[in-house]
This record gives sequence, structure tokens and C-alpha cells, in this order.
Amino acid sequence: MSALAKPSHIGRKISRIRELRDMKQEALAQALGTNQQAISALENSETIDDEKLKQIAKALGVSVEALKNFSDEAAINYFNNFTDQSAGTFNNHCNFNPLDKLIESYEENKKLYERLIQAEKDKVEYLEKILKDK
Repeated sequence: MSALAKPSHIGRKISRIRELRDMKQEALAQALGTNQQAISALENSETIDDEKLKQIAKALGVSVEALKNFSDEAAINYFNNFTDQSAGTFNNHCNFNPLDKLIESYEENKKLYERLIQAEKDKVEYLEKILKDK
């Protein structure tokens, strides 16, 4: 079977994007309301249903299309396009507003942190209840 005919392994793509975003499986699990073992299983899956992909893409801060079409080669080519070809000139031709992306990323991270804080508060409340009931 040629490399072109080989089916796309979506789990590996999720793993690579997660790693490139410097995110641990535990953090992705928290964002998706699941556990690290479930993320490990997802990353070993060749296929994932579209609804789950939407949730994963949102948690990773990418589009479903970016997730489906990700390749290491494309990522390398993308970053290689940022090479400085002339002294003092940085040739960055964005087709999006970087500030918008920064704000969008901030908002998504803020929501993630708020969920993480709430989860910790819920744990403390639960533990306090257990201790009180003893």
C-alpha cells in the first residue's frame, strides 16, 4: 500500500497538535471533561466521529479542518516560511490578524482556566462535605 493510499490517522494528528501546543494529555482531558486514559485512547484511534472532533478541535484551539488536514510536513513548511531573507526585514504574510488570534487564544485559555478552577473548587467542596459528614 502506498503512503498516499494509507488512511489518515486522526489520533496521531491530535497528539501532534497537542504536543505542538505544549499541552499535556491531562489538560486536554480536563478541557473535554474526561480523563487522561480517554485521551490516550483517542490518540490511538484512526477515526473519531465529527461531533467529538469538533470538541477536540475547540479544546486545542484549531479548526476541525486544520485537525483533519494536519501533517508534520505542512507544519515544517509553514514555519520555514518565516525565515528572514533580508537584513532587518521580517517577511511575515499573515492572512489573518495576529492580534485577533491572540485575543481568541486568550479567551479560550481563560475559559479553560475557569473550568479548571471550578473543578478544583468542586473537589474541595466535596472533600469538605465528606470530612463534615464523618
